[in-house]
Amino acid sequence: MGNLTHSEADQTPFNIPIEGMTCAACAQRLEKVLNRLPNVTATVNFATEQATIISGPEQLSHVLAAIEKTGFSTRKQTFSLNLTGMSCAACANRIERQLKKLPIESASVNFASETANITAIEGTVSLEQIQHCIRQAGYDAKPIATPASKSVNTSPWDLLLAVLCSLPFGLEMLGMLTGEHGLLPSTIQLVLATVVQFISGARFYRSAWFALRNGSANMDVLVTLGTSAAWGYSIWAFSTGQHTLYFESSASVITLVLLGKWLETRAKRQTGDALGKLLALQPQTAQVRRADSWIEAPISSITVNDVVLLRDGETVPIDGVIIEGAVEVDEAMLTGESHSITKKIGDSIFAGTRNLAGSCQIQATATGGQTQLASIIATISQAQGSKAPIQQLADRISAIFVPTILIIALLTLLTTYALSLDSRQALLHAVAVLVIACPCALGLATPTAVMVGVGLGAQHGILFRNASALEHSSQIDTLIVDKTGTLTLGKPQLIETQLLQAGTYSQDEIILWASSLELATQHPLAHAFQAALQDQPPLSSQDVQTSIGQGITGTVAGKHIQIGRPDWVLESTYLQQFSSIVQKYQQQGHTVIAIAVDTQPAALCVLQDQIRTNAPAAIRQLQAAGIQVVMLTGDHLATAAELAKQLGIQRFQAQCTPSEKYQTLLALQQAGHKVAMVGDGINDAPALAAADVSFAMQSGASAALETADVTLMKNDLSHISMALALSKATVRKIKQNLFFAFIYNALGIPLAACGLLSPMLAGAAMALSSLSVISNALLLKRFKWQVQDGNH
Repeated sequence: MGNLTHSEADQTPFNIPIEGMTCAACAQRLEKVLNRLPNVTATVNFATEQATIISGPEQLSHVLAAIEKTGFSTRKQTFSLNLTGMSCAACANRIERQLKKLPIESASVNFASETANITAIEGTVSLEQIQHCIRQAGYDAKPIATPASKSVNTSPWDLLLAVLCSLPFGLEMLGMLTGEHGLLPSTIQLVLATVVQFISGARFYRSAWFALRNGSANMDVLVTLGTSAAWGYSIWAFSTGQHTLYFESSASVITLVLLGKWLETRAKRQTGDALGKLLALQPQTAQVRRADSWIEAPISSITVNDVVLLRDGETVPIDGVIIEGAVEVDEAMLTGESHSITKKIGDSIFAGTRNLAGSCQIQATATGGQTQLASIIATISQAQGSKAPIQQLADRISAIFVPTILIIALLTLLTTYALSLDSRQALLHAVAVLVIACPCALGLATPTAVMVGVGLGAQHGILFRNASALEHSSQIDTLIVDKTGTLTLGKPQLIETQLLQAGTYSQDEIILWASSLELATQHPLAHAFQAALQDQPPLSSQDVQTSIGQGITGTVAGKHIQIGRPDWVLESTYLQQFSSIVQKYQQQGHTVIAIAVDTQPAALCVLQDQIRTNAPAAIRQLQAAGIQVVMLTGDHLATAAELAKQLGIQRFQAQCTPSEKYQTLLALQQAGHKVAMVGDGINDAPALAAADVSFAMQSGASAALETADVTLMKNDLSHISMALALSKATVRKIKQNLFFAFIYNALGIPLAACGLLSPMLAGAAMALSSLSVISNALLLKRFKWQVQDGNH
């Protein structure tokens, strides 16, 4: 295993698939072992069968060794690449040495064929990292094919063998119902049960051994002890000529548990099918322009600035800009809204979206793991693998579950024997206790519901960053909204410019200077000035300084320009002089910006921003759901009041600085409210970070998106209502699952201890318990939500 250099980000999480976990106790045991390693933080999710590792890259080899030592395994991934730029065998050696700095198992570079084959543990290195590493050495690399994982799935042969060997025991069990014994010869029973116990059931012994060796216990310990006891007693009874054998119990329990795990695995795949659907959106090949011709090339070989041909009915392979043609695109995978959008020359187009009609040429701006689709997939994967706070109780119980069951089984054995003096009955009762106890249901209760909830959100254009955001959204009672870009389109237009010093400067000069200075900022109001400039080239600006929430100053064409709120730009004397003009426009709901040149008032600019068409209905929807909506804006009081009146918002605060927004949010939290914040600008980032749950519009600034807990891929406020409703539905499913898991064990274990359940029935119940929890989580897929009334 090579060592990454510190040029790689030390805190980048590695998502490593884990094989061999059979219950939540396995995940907890591995998590505990990994977190003992220095400078390692690990979360292991039993439902997703994945470990999220945050550590220094140099620790990765220790992490993988610890996974193997604990008794679990990882999957290998092979990358095959075509290399260009090599001139001799020394080049191949140099590339190999460079590659061995990455966390890979092996790298083989063939100078003659100009190819490289790299093998690594899945989740530890990406194709982009490998290509970057090779390029740093001075060469280029393009994949021969999409990287494939060598996945070792649970073999159905163990289950098939167990079923075939257990079927004859059905004859013996039917005989027991009629009072007849020995219908199946004892020798045949012994052979069949032994095959099931030690061939089909070998995985239970192996897992139990690793668990015990590491000082813990899991479900496999219970199954192994229970079935071994029944099989061992039957061997003793067979050798002493006893007629009462319990080979059918040991064989049927192992068969039923294997069947349950097989069904559980299939069901778990359905909980994550939203991620699978997104992965399926990625086409494998595309038409790429090479020289003067079009060739079909693997998606992984496309690089930035390549030109790709998109034909009618195809899926967009990369993120890019249309340079020729026009198409009708369905962006449902991004926004959750299935309707066509016209894309023409100059428009951006995204990987995974579908071309409904037309054809075009696209110049790639992002490929592979850099596309928006890849980013969404990574977000969903991490969110589905994260733990919700509500899972902490189940984790604490799971940690002591198996040792507690072992004690209960021992007490059952001793008590039953003391009361009945029947060793066979005492053994059967104890075996039933061992077999019926199921920590899996507890371990699956929360993550399966989270996986479905996060996936549903993604399908509707709502990206939850993690499970905590999903859970906390269900508790929200107050929503703080920004104005510009959130309640409005964030694209204000300059509708009037009123000069304050007639004859001193022309309107064209004022707009040119203002537009040139505003080029230094990305605030939505700045775009209004830039749009007003039209095709005229801007001037250079110097000494630009931004006062957040106030305005901007700088030097343009040798003049000191100040642009911002009237009360910030204009001295008190001038502010009083022009207050009537400012108030007139603000009362009409317009935003007024003042401009001063060399500290003298020069102009008042009137900007108009349109309310989002869905904003009024979204506000009503939130209020109907019991959410208090509070608007905080940096705009003037009269402008804010007019907008609040139009939208039916009762509580608002105007002329807020970012600090004041932050303080207002803290005050609401201190008053006992659970507060969410939605915003789209850099000035919203402090409040977004402090909110219990933060929402960001996909069109917003990157600082807001990076801070937010939930991203709305469609810039639609009504999707906040959906996110809150979905989170409540998901938390309800989690609570139902936890109740089912607790009540199953609370009822099943005493019944087994009292002898009211045979080992076979106990095994069937245990197998069905996990399946019932997963099936209940899958019912969340029926979640419906309507914009009209907010019901779901």
